[in-house]
Amino acid sequence: MAVKEPITGFAVAVVREDGRWRCSPLDPAALTELDAAITELRKLRSTGAVFGLLAVDDEFFVIVRPTPGGASLLLSDAAAALDYDIAADVLDLLRVEPPDEDDDVIWPEGDLEVLADLGMPGAELEVIVNEVELYPDEQLSMIAQRCGFADEFGKVLDEL
Repeated sequence: MAVKEPITGFAVAVVREDGRWRCSPLDPAALTELDAAITELRKLRSTGAVFGLLAVDDEFFVIVRPTPGGASLLLSDAAAALDYDIAADVLDLLRVEPPDEDDDVIWPEGDLEVLADLGMPGAELEVIVNEVELYPDEQLSMIAQRCGFADEFGKVLDEL
């Protein structure tokens, strides 16, 4: 199930407080362990929105938004659960069965409305997720642009 090679990519925390966006890197463990990502995001106390953007191995992305009762999640490609523990963890938390191994169709799983209150309606997020010729970092940059934190997001990516 798990990829044994080191996982590449990035995990970025995004916070909106008092009308201002702030982005910061998350611990690299957030790319391999969903619980680590959720725990680290919960530590970011804010009266505004807090969520994480995880791009894993140029294959897929995960949006993690802690809620009082758990987390709101979006996995860009459910088939990633066949090869990556974090994707399998997302499906497990969503109580969704992983796809069959011979299923090569890419589809998202989770809450497409996860960022609707921040200017990214579910229909637009679905369009971005379905842009399968784009890499996850490009898709997440489109999301950042649409929500209004592209500059802050870009600065963090430049530092990573």
